[in-house]
Amino acid sequence: MATAKIIVVEKNEGEKIAYEVSGTKIIFGDDELMVNIKSRERDEEVTLDICKDTQDGLTVGVNTEAREYVAQVTIPARRYEIVDTGEKDENDNPITERKPLPFDMTKCTLTLWALI
Repeated sequence: MATAKIIVVEKNEGEKIAYEVSGTKIIFGDDELMVNIKSRERDEEVTLDICKDTQDGLTVGVNTEAREYVAQVTIPARRYEIVDTGEKDENDNPITERKPLPFDMTKCTLTLWALI
């Protein structure tokens, strides 16, 4: 298994899929599937299901070809900070705006299931 800057949870006993974390990407298997986690971040929590299909390929999402759950990636909702724009409104109150905080891979969770 790769050492990663991501939270890893092993759901059950047994051999798990090989993975590697590289920056904001997770590569599963022998370079079979790469997912850019940063590009999947949204204003709400996102969960990605990684499954093995009937042809032993890896897919993102559960579909009719999926036969085995191998991993799940949970990406927390995008976080923001409130910053002062330096401007004032008509009542002389400071005007603020939401600024997204940088993506933080260490806040994401990779849950692994044993391979069948």
